[in-house]
Amino acid sequence: MPKILSLPVALIPFNVKKLLLQQLLNWHFRYSLAEGELDFLEGRFLGIEMGDMNLTGSITLQNGQLVVLSDARADVWFRGNANDLLLLAAHKADPDMLFFQRRLAIEGDTELGLEVKHVMDAIELDAMSMPLRTGLQLLAAFVEAGMKLDAKAVQARAGAIC
Repeated sequence: MPKILSLPVALIPFNVKKLLLQQLLNWHFRYSLAEGELDFLEGRFLGIEMGDMNLTGSITLQNGQLVVLSDARADVWFRGNANDLLLLAAHKADPDMLFFQRRLAIEGDTELGLEVKHVMDAIELDAMSMPLRTGLQLLAAFVEAGMKLDAKAVQARAGAIC
C-alpha cells in the first residue's frame, strides 16, 4: 500500500492534507473532545511519522479542537510504517506487540504516550461512522492479505531458512 500511495500523497499539498485530517479527527473525536477526554493534549504535541510514506506531522489541542501541524516538534513520537499504523487504527494489531517487534517506536514523554495509547485502546470500531469503519476495515484486510502473501513469498524463495 505505501508504494502505491506514497507518490499521490507526496503530490498533495500539506495544507490540503492538514484540512482533511483535521476535519476527520475533529469529527471522529467530537464526543471525546466535548467530554474533555483529550484535554491532556492542550499545549502538548503528539508526533506521528510514517517513514515509508515520508509523512511527518504533529497533533495538538487548541481551543477545544485538534490541530495538525507540519512542525517536527513533538513531546512524544509514534513512528512506524503506514501498514502497521493502519492495522493499529483498525484494531488488527496490538501496539505492545508492534513495539516489542520494533515495528512501532514510541519516543519522548512516556506519560503522554501512555495517555494517547489509552485513548486509542478505548476507541471502539462500532462507534465509528459506517464509511470510516468500512474503509478502515477494507484497507486493513488489504494490508493483512498482502503481508500474508509476502510471508509466503519469503518461505518459497530458494535458499530460505526453514
